[in-house]
Amino acid sequence: MIRKIVNIDEEKCNGCGICAQACHEGAIDIIDGKARLMGDEYCDGLGDCLPECPTGAISIIQRESKPYDEQSVEDKRGEHGESTKEQVEGIKSELMQWPVQISLINPKAPYLKGADLLIAADCTAYAYGDFHRKFIKDRITLIGCPKLDDNEYYKEKLTEILSKNDVNSITVARMEVPCCGGIINAVRFAMLQSGTIVPYQEIVINNQGEIIS
Repeated sequence: MIRKIVNIDEEKCNGCGICAQACHEGAIDIIDGKARLMGDEYCDGLGDCLPECPTGAISIIQRESKPYDEQSVEDKRGEHGESTKEQVEGIKSELMQWPVQISLINPKAPYLKGADLLIAADCTAYAYGDFHRKFIKDRITLIGCPKLDDNEYYKEKLTEILSKNDVNSITVARMEVPCCGGIINAVRFAMLQSGTIVPYQEIVINNQGEIIS
């Protein structure tokens, strides 16, 4: 039969998994880093996943396909021992403190003592699908936008934070765009000014959500 059904452009897909979380029928899964339709019979063609895709990789088309089978959806959920809704609700945040915006962080906050810091350009959390588990987990998170905010203020604030706290390590995450270089410059400046010598790494993410360095 010809009916409406999801179509996934794998060239545009960044594997973030948001569509799989949004699909109540469990029709989409992430395989080898790409979203895949697991079977025509699982897709109702209503497009709950459509507005969730950050890269525009998902569309609804009309083509020859198997009819939607609600029983197959229920059977698939049963195989996993839980509903798709329960799977989504089971994904937890790894955030360890609040607030996270650099300008709002208190340099004397106790959670900064001996911390492993993640200092990230705020777009990175939207571009990289597994940002919480890959980067935020077990780290204290500080975010900011070096283009829209005052990067000179960031330099001063980060210098104060590093000077007052014996941090354990620093990870910096940025996007592969020129303006994001400001967050790197601010952190390096703060480390130099505060005399902070700790394990340090830089992560660069492109706009397809891939780690490139």
